[in-house]
Amino acid sequence: MASQPLQVAGVAVSPDHYIDGQRVASASRFALHSPIDQRLLGEVAEGEPAHVEAAIAAAERAFPAWAALTAAERQPYLDRFADEIGRRAEAFCLLESNDAGVLLSRMQHGVVPRAMQNIRWFAAHALGLQDRPIDTEQAHHRVRHDPAGVVVVITPWNAPLMLSTWKLGPALAAGNTCILKPPEWAPLTCSLLADAAHAAGLPPGVFNVVQGAGATTGAQLVADPRIARVSFTGSVPTAKRIAQAAGANLVPCSLELGGKSPFIVLEDADIDAAAATGALMYRNAGQVCLAGTRFLVHQRVGDRFVAAMRATVERLQVGDPREPSTEVGPIIHPRQVERVLGYIDRAVAGGAQLLWGGKPHPFGAQYVQPTMLTGLQQSDEIVQNEVFGPVLTLQTFAGDDEAVALANGTDYGLGGVCYGETTHATAVADRVRTGFIWINSFGIRDLAAPFGGIKRSGIGREGGDWSFEFFCDVKDVVVPKKPFTPSFSHR
Repeated sequence: MASQPLQVAGVAVSPDHYIDGQRVASASRFALHSPIDQRLLGEVAEGEPAHVEAAIAAAERAFPAWAALTAAERQPYLDRFADEIGRRAEAFCLLESNDAGVLLSRMQHGVVPRAMQNIRWFAAHALGLQDRPIDTEQAHHRVRHDPAGVVVVITPWNAPLMLSTWKLGPALAAGNTCILKPPEWAPLTCSLLADAAHAAGLPPGVFNVVQGAGATTGAQLVADPRIARVSFTGSVPTAKRIAQAAGANLVPCSLELGGKSPFIVLEDADIDAAAATGALMYRNAGQVCLAGTRFLVHQRVGDRFVAAMRATVERLQVGDPREPSTEVGPIIHPRQVERVLGYIDRAVAGGAQLLWGGKPHPFGAQYVQPTMLTGLQQSDEIVQNEVFGPVLTLQTFAGDDEAVALANGTDYGLGGVCYGETTHATAVADRVRTGFIWINSFGIRDLAAPFGGIKRSGIGREGGDWSFEFFCDVKDVVVPKKPFTPSFSHR
């Protein structure tokens, strides 16, 4: 029997799993608190082994019929899915703002429209992947992108709706059936996503949601030999455990693991523009994997840049993410607050200087002041490790070679920003080892372009054809142009 819905900000949302087209309650539950003011939002179903088993079995049963559809036949289902997200736009905005602390304005103008686009765009893009021809001297090749099977999608708490749809769009469009494991600190928009899928008429078992902790529910999902693909966004330690469990069954994993990206300011940069963009790194309280958190500034413009960015940061409004004027909201969980403040305290104890911030913000228990530290060594942990909070570091350099060495001097390689005269900045950016880098800009994304990192920032790329290369089994059907003569010398 399904549980009574939770009431969050006037929105009714189910606390239960969604398995085989139905809501499924659980005797095990966990409490969910808002990062805004720590109020109890309710108790949510905790995945037990039986729920994981039921979801995998349902997805397996649904796979043959869903996979047998053409991309054109699946497209109407997914277009309706996007429409149903749009019909619930206000509910998605209110839930994620209260559940994850994301700015309500960002949900309204960025996240929900992008979530709809993620589903609709990949459904359309799949149409062009059917039977791609390659004609050679010897044969006609027909390259197929066949669905892989049951896919597990595990998303993080900093952007649960956007990142869920970013993965589900291509996975479903390719003909896979999916099990979504939401973040335990912010699962509510993933639950509402199940309502949208149900209303869109997705067949039972095609899309399932099983809530719970990564160490239990997630671990059981990724270790099951019936799983064909695992797509994960989150931390490096968790990714290692996922890869090890999936690797035992030779299951491919796509891993997007965050970063410690450089924000390079060259001597010929527009300092005011660089400083204004630099302040955007505090967006979502710094809980953004692709943010440029290590500022590398030419020593001749360092003072000017610090003054310009300080003036911008001092105007940032820290507060309730539901208020239109707020620009920096809360940190997701008390444990994350403790982690962020620990990095700051250890850096200062080790000799770093605070340019601004560095303390809890008086607005509330889960708020931290926008912070910038300098006087650091490249080997310092706050330079090397992802903090995932409103904490930036600043180092100076004397020339391009030093800037590149500092930029490349961590184990991460997700993104980057480079400000300077365009030709100069591009030449420097080409030498930075990273998955992508923005020149005199930040955050420009297109669904057709690849997204992902190198080194500890992950394995694989998402977006465009790259998503389908992962979520599909690529098959080459070869027809010779002339009669084939068997020979042991053939290769």
